[in-house]
Amino acid sequence: MKRIGYLRVSTEEQKPDRQIDGLSPLCDELYIECVSAAAQKRPIFEQVMTELKSGDTLVVWDLDRAFRSTLDALTHTKRLQERGIQFQVVTMNIDTSKPMGEFFFTIVAAFAQLERRTISERTKEGLRAAVKRGTVLGRKPKLSKCQTLSAQQKLATKEMSLKEVAAFYGVDPTTISRSIKRLEGSMK
Repeated sequence: MKRIGYLRVSTEEQKPDRQIDGLSPLCDELYIECVSAAAQKRPIFEQVMTELKSGDTLVVWDLDRAFRSTLDALTHTKRLQERGIQFQVVTMNIDTSKPMGEFFFTIVAAFAQLERRTISERTKEGLRAAVKRGTVLGRKPKLSKCQTLSAQQKLATKEMSLKEVAAFYGVDPTTISRSIKRLEGSMK
């Protein structure tokens, strides 16, 4: 009978430290995954779900760290219960093996889904507002306009090959090609 901790962060920039600190004293093993909850495949989560045995307990720090939606949470916890596996959400102290715990779990799962969708909606609204105000989204180009023009000229005059120009600017040849295409597209 093991207590298995599942931790998830959405991006490499996010740190699982809070979850590790909270789950380490409670669990025999920890599994950490770095993937969005909305991702089609969550290999670590799937591995944990497969390896859990009757009598084990799946422990997560917070509900949204394990499940994508209310339906996803309810479906997985039902499957766990059918296999004789307990489920614990540390921040909520909910016992899903009892009727009242299952009821509260259902309500909390719905709130978690609402929160996730609200955050997503607000993020999209913020991005649309930023674009409307002229903000360019995405990563800053690796080459400036001046560098791109220079690279274009070096290639046009055959002063350097694409590979040589890329090495000169310390970028991949694909970056040179894309930068030139982007520049040509903006001049039309």
